Amino acid sequence: MPALESRRDVATTGGGMQDDLIDRIYECSVVPEAWPAVLDDVAALSGAVGGLLFSARKALNWTASERVADVFAEYVNDGWFGKCSRRVCLMSQDAPSFFVEHDFWSDAEIDADPVYRDFFRPRGLGWSAGTGLQVPTGDNIVFSVERPFADGPVDPDSVARLNMIRPHLARSALVSARLQHKRAQGATEALTALQLPAFLLKATGEVTETSPLAADLSDHVVHGAHGRLRLRDGKADQILTDAIAALDQDAGDRVRSFPVRGDDGLPGLVAHVIPVRRGAHDVFGDSFALLLLIPVASDRAPSATLMKSLFDLTPAEARIARGIAAGETPEALATEGDVAISTVRTQLRRVLEKTGCARQADLAALLARIGANAPT
Repeated sequence: MPALESRRDVATTGGGMQDDLIDRIYECSVVPEAWPAVLDDVAALSGAVGGLLFSARKALNWTASERVADVFAEYVNDGWFGKCSRRVCLMSQDAPSFFVEHDFWSDAEIDADPVYRDFFRPRGLGWSAGTGLQVPTGDNIVFSVERPFADGPVDPDSVARLNMIRPHLARSALVSARLQHKRAQGATEALTALQLPAFLLKATGEVTETSPLAADLSDHVVHGAHGRLRLRDGKADQILTDAIAALDQDAGDRVRSFPVRGDDGLPGLVAHVIPVRRGAHDVFGDSFALLLLIPVASDRAPSATLMKSLFDLTPAEARIARGIAAGETPEALATEGDVAISTVRTQLRRVLEKTGCARQADLAALLARIGANAPT
């Protein structure tokens, strides 16, 4: 095959270009044929030649940038997918981040790996950055971007750019995976196919349509004045209000995934606020947002995975959350991470916002209860 060259024409993560990419990512949630072009632009953020998305629940589904699609058709059809340990390594990581080969293996180990030696490198590839997501529904999702071997490993700055859009990729891919990467013909079909409690909302929070499973959420959901959806968990309801209001603003770091607690104070649901963008209006009409409410009770989700899907934490925030859960002080975390105490306090404040906790003690208690109640 011809030599692969990296794309470098989408090298910014700020301003209108990033906003447009994020809108297109959310379009992919119900317009799966848009994924290849979007994965191409995601790959360009890291100087990679292409990107791919694997999702599995009962069956494996995948899609890829056009430039690497033929390679990964071979990868799947000729059995290399089952031999490759990259996916297993990605799914084993607690931190919600993209990882590269050297996070797992030495140069000698990579050179000796038959998947890299006999499959990737002869096809011009050999370096990647990938991330895994397992949610309480049982869906396993892996994203990766593929860089030519001649260009060297994916660098930390590129990983940081990918991490900035990771939460958007994760939310969109969850919907896409539930729909089995098939375009729905209308809102009713899509909501039914999700097999999850879901609501389509107007910008005012008014419900326009619900999924069949949404009727079973009376312990968590009420319908207020003018048909507005309200959450019985007051802190979660405020986060939802803020998230909907921020969808039309330049607020890329706004919380869009958060826990919804029951009367016992434990998270009973994970809420995901997913904007309806571009071609998604062909399926969801003039709706403004899709709200997914995913039950967290599952015998398939370990506690670290539950934390990732609950709180949408960055890698730095995840480190702080784990430290607080283990009883460490912000000062100790600053020393261990070789960062300023002001940085740790800023990260801790963001963790508190995302979990709906008012105090550090509340956060520690919440994480301890999640760890005690989640299967390992």
